[in-house]
Amino acid sequence: MRSMTPADVNAIDGAVIVDVREPREHEQARVEGTIDIPLGELVERIDEVPRDTTVYVLCHVGGRSAQAAQYLEAQGFDAVNIDGGIVEWYRAGLPVAVGN
Repeated sequence: MRSMTPADVNAIDGAVIVDVREPREHEQARVEGTIDIPLGELVERIDEVPRDTTVYVLCHVGGRSAQAAQYLEAQGFDAVNIDGGIVEWYRAGLPVAVGN
């Protein structure tokens, strides 16, 4: 499984990010424009993930996104884990929407 830093992913124009956190987590902080599919729903909602491009998978600190990226790879997707999740995204000073 490949991994990239949040800064490297943010630098990719048009990067498709799949956020596998729970809805309550999005209320606290989120990256705008992500495809939001909680990890527990990924199997049922896999058709919402584009197959024609690399997808970058995000969670809180990187554990769930690593699981999701491995699963997506096994299903034939080009998936990359975002190291450190949204916590590291925020620490890197990248854009994060906070609150509702």
